[in-house]
Amino acid sequence: MVKSIQIYGTGCASCEKLYQVALTAVKEIDHEIRVEKIEDLNALLEVGVMRTPGLGFNGKLIMQGKLMTPATLKNRISAFSE
Repeated sequence: MVKSIQIYGTGCASCEKLYQVALTAVKEIDHEIRVEKIEDLNALLEVGVMRTPGLGFNGKLIMQGKLMTPATLKNRISAFSE
C-alpha cells in the first residue's frame, strides 16, 4: 500500500511538473497518500537519484528522469499497492 509519494528534484520545471501530477493523481484516488517534495541534494544522493525528477513510493526510488501523466501514475500506484 502506498502511504507516501516522494518527488525528488532540485526545483526544476520537470520536478515541479511531476509534483503537480502526483498531487492530481492523489486527489483523484486517495486523499490519505502524502505527497512530499524533496529537494535536499544529500537526500537525493542517499536514495540514488542520478537524474531528476525522481519518484519514490514509501521512500523507495521507483523512477527517475521521466515525467508521467496522472493516469499513468495512478496505474503505478495501483500496481505497487498489489
